Amino acid sequence: MQDTMHPHPDRILGCLLGGAIGDALGAPIERLSWNDIRRRYGDEGIRGYVGGADTRGKITAGTQLTLFTAHALVQSSVRARARGIGGATLGILQATYLTWLRGQAGGMAPQPFSLGGWLAGEPAMTARRKPPRSCLSALEKAAERHSPGDPLGTPERPINDSKGCGGVVRTAPCGFGAASAEAAFDLGCRTAALTHGHPSGHLPGGVLAATVWGLVHGRSLTAALEEACEQLRGRDGHEETASAIEAAVELADRGPSTPERVESLGGGWTGEQALATALYVVLRAEEDIPEPGEQEWHPVPRPVRVASHALLRSVNHSGDSDSVGAITGNLLGARYGSQVFPGHWQVCLEVRDTVLRVAADCAVEFGMSPPTQPDGYGTPTREWMFRYPEA
Repeated sequence: MQDTMHPHPDRILGCLLGGAIGDALGAPIERLSWNDIRRRYGDEGIRGYVGGADTRGKITAGTQLTLFTAHALVQSSVRARARGIGGATLGILQATYLTWLRGQAGGMAPQPFSLGGWLAGEPAMTARRKPPRSCLSALEKAAERHSPGDPLGTPERPINDSKGCGGVVRTAPCGFGAASAEAAFDLGCRTAALTHGHPSGHLPGGVLAATVWGLVHGRSLTAALEEACEQLRGRDGHEETASAIEAAVELADRGPSTPERVESLGGGWTGEQALATALYVVLRAEEDIPEPGEQEWHPVPRPVRVASHALLRSVNHSGDSDSVGAITGNLLGARYGSQVFPGHWQVCLEVRDTVLRVAADCAVEFGMSPPTQPDGYGTPTREWMFRYPEA
């Protein structure tokens, strides 16, 4: 695919869908050692969703916050078009995350059209699902000020020294509507820095957002990652993240991926480890599944086998399986689109319908023809502003 001016709608869907699937695949085996995973599920580890009927296909806080990020970015864009000015994005993001925080505290779920809009009315979006401690503590600090639209954590004024992966895991949507890879990188960093103050906690968010920006605009994986790394190299404190990415690229050149090689990049608990591990798996995805010979036939199309193998590789290891799986799914979906994920994984995903709605709204708002009144000023339609009201 050639570079495009607007993000490809199916790659937006693929990015959100793949992230949610990877999260749900990895959630039941997070913190299990690779040896324990093999003892429970066989030598190859899990081969699909596992767990009981009440947990199979369920997401964690990583997907909740990713979808809230996407919703907030649409809301920010609608507000900017309505007012003719921007600048409120980070405030809307923080206020939306505080809506999520309310659910984590055990309070009543916010009503639709509160901060978080229609998405906050979805029960699965505010249920308590393994919330990262750094996210909780940072957002609680923000909530104490009673000024939800005033961002507390920034790269220049870090809210803490956390470099956990909870910052990067939610930043993929920052690559959907940005004007350039540079803008996506900056937005991804600042989105992660709302809760993660260490450079290795928020700079990976910039790399992921900029890479996703390139992929949904038709770049190759190599070109998208290189453009993102160019942005990274100019930032203070980039060395640890850059070294982790370099290690992933070098490891990808050494042959087929294995759980042991995945684990050699770290457990994925920190931002740079989670990003590097996901990049390694995605960089190996095509070569791990060889091209079929002329006489070979397989009932499952090769692109589906590539994505399936990569997602399973990203979660079958000793570490933060759901976070690495989510980032891997984001990248695979942004690279290939939504159809590469097995149908049974899609239909059994807890939030499938919610993901479809969020992705469709992102594709409309950030596409060629966002809902606009015929006034010549780009003002959003009343129906669209009702769906995404000002915070």
